Amino acid sequence: MRKLFTRKQTQTKTTSGPARGSLFRSLKVRIFALILLFGMVPALILSESLLGYYRDRVIAVRTSEAQTQLRVLANHLITYGYLDNPDNDIVSAELSQYSSFYDGRVLVINDALQVVDDTYNVSRGKTIVSGDVVKCLRQGSAASTSHYDEKDGYIEIVIPIAETASLEGQDTTGNAAKDGETIYGVLLSSVSTASIEAMHDALGQREMILALILLLVIIFLAVVFSYLLVKPFDRLTRKISDVREGYSSDPIEENAYTETAHIMTAFNQVLGRMRALDDSRQDFVSNVSHELKTPMTSMKVLADSLLSDPNTPPEMYREFLTDIDSELDRENKMIAELLNLAKMDRKQVTMNISTVDIGSLLEIVMKRVRPLAQKRDIELTLVQERDVSAEVDEVKMTMVFTNLIENAVKYNKDHGKVTVALNADHKNFTVTVEDTGVGIPEDSVARVFERFYRVDKSRSREVGGTGLGLSIVKSAVLLHKGSITVDSVYGEGTRFTVVIPLIYIQTKDATTAKALVVKREEGGSDEKN
Repeated sequence: MRKLFTRKQTQTKTTSGPARGSLFRSLKVRIFALILLFGMVPALILSESLLGYYRDRVIAVRTSEAQTQLRVLANHLITYGYLDNPDNDIVSAELSQYSSFYDGRVLVINDALQVVDDTYNVSRGKTIVSGDVVKCLRQGSAASTSHYDEKDGYIEIVIPIAETASLEGQDTTGNAAKDGETIYGVLLSSVSTASIEAMHDALGQREMILALILLLVIIFLAVVFSYLLVKPFDRLTRKISDVREGYSSDPIEENAYTETAHIMTAFNQVLGRMRALDDSRQDFVSNVSHELKTPMTSMKVLADSLLSDPNTPPEMYREFLTDIDSELDRENKMIAELLNLAKMDRKQVTMNISTVDIGSLLEIVMKRVRPLAQKRDIELTLVQERDVSAEVDEVKMTMVFTNLIENAVKYNKDHGKVTVALNADHKNFTVTVEDTGVGIPEDSVARVFERFYRVDKSRSREVGGTGLGLSIVKSAVLLHKGSITVDSVYGEGTRFTVVIPLIYIQTKDATTAKALVVKREEGGSDEKN
């Protein structure tokens, strides 16, 4: 019950989190908005464009038809001499019919700018002054004009009442011919576009209805698609949440999209890393408990043996106390190494960087180890290709070299050999420690840097090993942004290679530091040995 309640609490807290942030941060909302935007905007633009094109096209057709009819009327005016005798019933009927059909008005204007006839019977006999009319009288058909007044809703058309002189063969009226035309007057017409506007408005209303329907359809599709597209991410989030809450520890699977597959792969790698760390932590606790308990048990047995026999001879007391002292030394050494390793595991480790002569440092370390090597007739050799000075923590680097060289001696054969080589390029210096000892089995090479891992436990106990030395070495090397590798042939010997930058790089960014280490471990150090 408590576990279920805890999960419910956590989920409620998680759900309430996004509500405090911006709504537009939601992927569903963004997908919905994009579908709505890219669905409605093109539809509205297309609709308005079609309506505009329809109105322009219909007005152009109406203008062309009206101009054609006016030209026919102009010919009839000349044929029946209507400008001189405006009482012709046939022409008057045609003018009225035109005005009625186009719901407009026609003015017949002679060359003196007087209105001969007006279908509205308003301006007959009056003089009209219009720039378009005057221009048309002067230039003839070339000055025919048409203009659409959108505000008042009519089309104004001006065409000349003229005949072509070449067709008639002569100028019968005595008027001057303009470009082969004889101009008698002008027809000024206004054509109503009320019916066109009414049709346009009706189509606009239908367009609005269709737009609303389209909007509802797009909103529905946007909701559905935003839900379906985000659903794999929701499933992935639930699976990760189950792992986080402890309800599952299995690797997650979600291959709906390439992106979810990438997230799944990254999370499973992190999960595997966490499991490895957890297993390592458990092994560490188990090994620490075992390693600390063993000398305590041994000392307890020795002390009980002394206490149980009151007649124990003095020489046995001395022997047992010597053994107890040895176990205490071993335990003190183990505790000191554990404390040292714990310090290196902290996020912030103090690095006392200074410029150190690496060759001199190796000579000092080998001088300390030499007595141990002489007991077993093991030859220690230092091969230095060049003088090397580097920015390192001298104490930590001394610890690295001491551990590696001592191990090379301890796990060597009698009358064996240990060779320490120093070289450098323009970026890094390299130290190799090679021995002719017992070597490491192939299946154990990858684990030698694990805490408390020992290839041969009986031999490690014999030489006083704790299984922490190489873990400390690797931690110290990584603190210098360097790398350490091991090559070994079982029964023939082992070679450790340490690569450290000549200049210490103070890197606060963990990602950058990791990249530097990975590059060196993959052989990207540009060594020129």
